[in-house]
Amino acid sequence: MKYVDTSIKTANLNTTYPIITSVEISGMDNSIAASGYPMATDATNLLPNRVADNGMKRANKLASAPSGSGHDCFLKGIVVQMDVTFSEKAWPEAQRYHWFDFVSSMSTMHMLPKMHIKYIEYTDPEIIKRFEELVAAYNEEPTRENWLRMIYSYPSGLLLTARITTNYMQLKTIYHQRRHHRLPEWQEFCDWVEGLPHSKFITGKTEEYK
Repeated sequence: MKYVDTSIKTANLNTTYPIITSVEISGMDNSIAASGYPMATDATNLLPNRVADNGMKRANKLASAPSGSGHDCFLKGIVVQMDVTFSEKAWPEAQRYHWFDFVSSMSTMHMLPKMHIKYIEYTDPEIIKRFEELVAAYNEEPTRENWLRMIYSYPSGLLLTARITTNYMQLKTIYHQRRHHRLPEWQEFCDWVEGLPHSKFITGKTEEYK
């Protein structure tokens, strides 16, 4: 089963740029069914079209196991692809996660002088002004010296978009580590996680099956 949502917008940031777009989720039913394999005597009884309340009860119980215990491994099979727009301050923190894989991303190394640059709202206008002066200087005289001044001077509030592949197990770790992070981008990201299908697998919050 695939879920697609391209309407996730920022709320906490009070901006109009989308932080999460073009979302695709796959592997949900097959992974819920596969969560029963360790205790199965016949795998044919666990086909996805037989995922019923008992399968969901099992999945909810396994998903609630502590991260790293191994009991929630079926969450790896629920794959999430999305476009993420973060500031250069938030991206290094995202890159620490093993299963938060970059499919492709915008490149400051290749395209910075030509980018239609956007910034998170907290970026100081004077810093933006100075950086844009350096961009203009490079575009007027594209020397190595001007390029280095420009590339080392862009603000950490500069926004870049990347296509990301991850899964529910990785999102579970991210959610619990970042839910109360000081950067509003992470708070917004966690708000989005709470709206995913069967988000209790990740957050442990809403009980969909009793």
